[in-house]
Amino acid sequence: MTGPFRSLAVRNFRLFAAGQVVSVAGTWMMIVAQDWLVLALTDDSAGALGVVTALQFAPLLLLTLFGGRLADRHDKRLLLTVANAISAVLALVLAVLVLSGAVRLWHIGLFALGLGVVNAVEVPARVSFVSEMVGAELLPNASALSAAYFSTARVVGPALAGLMIAALGTGWVMLLNAASYLATVVALRMMRPQELHRSAPESRARIVDGLRHVLARPDLVLPLALLAVVGLCGLNFQLTLPLLAKTVFGADADAFGLLTTAFAAGSLVAALVTTARRGRPSGRTVVVSALLFGVLETVAGWSPGFMAAMVLLSLTGFASIYFVQAANHRIQLGSDPRYRGRVMALYTLIVQGSTPLGALGTGWLAERFGARSGLVVGGLMSLLAAVAALLVERATAKDAAPDPDAAGNGNGSRTGPAGTAPRPPPEAPDAPEAREAREAPAAVELTEPPDPRERDRTV
Repeated sequence: MTGPFRSLAVRNFRLFAAGQVVSVAGTWMMIVAQDWLVLALTDDSAGALGVVTALQFAPLLLLTLFGGRLADRHDKRLLLTVANAISAVLALVLAVLVLSGAVRLWHIGLFALGLGVVNAVEVPARVSFVSEMVGAELLPNASALSAAYFSTARVVGPALAGLMIAALGTGWVMLLNAASYLATVVALRMMRPQELHRSAPESRARIVDGLRHVLARPDLVLPLALLAVVGLCGLNFQLTLPLLAKTVFGADADAFGLLTTAFAAGSLVAALVTTARRGRPSGRTVVVSALLFGVLETVAGWSPGFMAAMVLLSLTGFASIYFVQAANHRIQLGSDPRYRGRVMALYTLIVQGSTPLGALGTGWLAERFGARSGLVVGGLMSLLAAVAALLVERATAKDAAPDPDAAGNGNGSRTGPAGTAPRPPPEAPDAPEAREAREAPAAVELTEPPDPRERDRTV
């Protein structure tokens, strides 16, 4: 198989993608139902919605690095199986409470907290497991396809959730979500372990070693720092979209599902576009995509009407996934495979672990200045961070030798091993960072010349 879907020729990845489409669609249906239920129980309280969102993502802030350590030390396939089974049980318990009419706000908060603990282990294992399924050569394509199926589920899930909430109520949506986790469990158990591209597990893997690896690599630090600001301020759509729909446009459950679907549709287009990527993107690609995202989110916050909001949020969804995927590919393809679980745990920590603080801040803004303020302030902060990163990137380019990622065929890709550090300046060839980068093994070997939050925060 060739073209944008070439990774699907790998049987293990094909099974995984099929299971994930079902499971992630159920997850997004649950998110819509959960947010709608919280607003219904609290008389449209932005603060309460912010607290529940923070509870769901707080464990990612505290435990994700530990989850990355587990991913580097243990069988990722087994970790993912156990994590999805536990998530199914949690979702089933919440669905029973809702259907019985016994649900209270603290029940929802407790469920969100439990799911967050599971995700702290599941997300870094899942992100780093992609390379085990397809190998280094197909990793950019498989990563982009992962964002594509995630976005597809994000299009289908909220739209179905809106219809089901209007027709049956939130409890049946949550029950369907509980069943959807089984699709991933079945897909994982049907895989052929002998076809996985596994490296020897790090029996003594330490979190601090992964952090040292990142800090010695400026080409990894800059996109991670930019992700931290954009994730904290700009990628709070799980909170801003329901508030915008209900408090600004007076939308019902059906219309809210359409607004979320519009955002997800743009994300899907971006994910499909990035499937064409074959190598590690340049730092400039990451920064410029963040600039575009900041501008579009700011404009979306001032949408004059519901239809205009749908169009602008679709464009914002495109920019958000393109930026996140560019950062993901630059970080993952630039890291040493021995540390990849811990590096991607740090990536997950930054993208999703910043949500508790971001949700609380956005909820505070929305309570005092209206739902639009969350989008406008988030967009402006993302824009300022991107401008600062652009200045740093230009200053670094002046003081150092040309970035090998920007050389070669002119499309921001490199020739030769990906993941090695930029060459040191001629005047400081013996810098400790340069020696460590030269001595570390190459992360990925590309075969040609040379880049899901939802913040797919659940990616």
